[in-house]
Amino acid sequence: MEDDSRETRMPASGARTELGGLVRGLEAGLIGRASLVERLAIGVLTGGHILLEGPPGLAKTRAARFLADALAVSFSRIQCTPDLMPADLTGTLVLKPDRGAFEFVAGPVFHSLVLVDEINRAPPKVQSALLEAMAERQVTVGGETRALPDPFMVVATQNSIEHEGTFPLPEAQLDRFMLHILLDYPGREEERQILDLVESEERAARHGPVERLTPGGLAAAREEVRAVHLAPALKDYIVRLVSATREADTLPELRAAIQHPVSPRGTLALAAGARARAFLHGRDFAVPEDVAELAQDVLSHRLVPTWRAAADGVTARSLVATLVERVPAL
Repeated sequence: MEDDSRETRMPASGARTELGGLVRGLEAGLIGRASLVERLAIGVLTGGHILLEGPPGLAKTRAARFLADALAVSFSRIQCTPDLMPADLTGTLVLKPDRGAFEFVAGPVFHSLVLVDEINRAPPKVQSALLEAMAERQVTVGGETRALPDPFMVVATQNSIEHEGTFPLPEAQLDRFMLHILLDYPGREEERQILDLVESEERAARHGPVERLTPGGLAAAREEVRAVHLAPALKDYIVRLVSATREADTLPELRAAIQHPVSPRGTLALAAGARARAFLHGRDFAVPEDVAELAQDVLSHRLVPTWRAAADGVTARSLVATLVERVPAL
């Protein structure tokens, strides 16, 4: 992941070198998805959950599986269906007759990387159980609270063109995702490369990446990301962006189109994402471009346009684009 700017770069640390292996492994398997690779890496570096949305066949599940291959952590996949029960996600208490006692059998959520496929097909009770896991890094079963592994990350997918038999995610659930990434169809050249890649994989079984990000490397990388400098002026810029979705005097016409503005969780997520992106680009300081680049994926799913704005074709992403365009960085 190269940055063409002529900014000062930091010397490559061991953690940065390991992370480079993860990025190269993802880029090799996700043709033409540089932006997606960057955001997956940002999710790994910040511990943030990611929601991938797009039509079928755009490698949403493949992206999660490649990420699991690149991380030396446990992985599980949950295929959501309308008849899914919370216990199918969290686990349940099972009677052991030989001992005359109940024993907890952990569900698939007790893994470090959890792929939740077609999350909007899960009924509300399951979504609620997942909400606790995502928000608190714990689940409660049989009156007992159990901690989830560290690290813990959810990558969820949903189909953007099929809504029959689905349960739209409530705003509280969406707010738990750090990034909401919309995927579009590849270009002609990229699709040809995808065809060649899949054919080569069919001829020879694909092996996992040679370089994997170890738990120690991940912990070190996260520590370095937390040390990335956010200048006071950049923090002010982030706060101005988010508060403009709430305050009528900053951008009155934009605020009038927003029914539910962005919560402070959006401010924290945007700051964390800017730090991680700066780290990925070899800097120990974040710049306004880091914030602007991530704003749509971090903020769009946290605000709701008014019904009148939606009727006029205004979307949450277009509102955030206007926000970035109109709010000065400095």
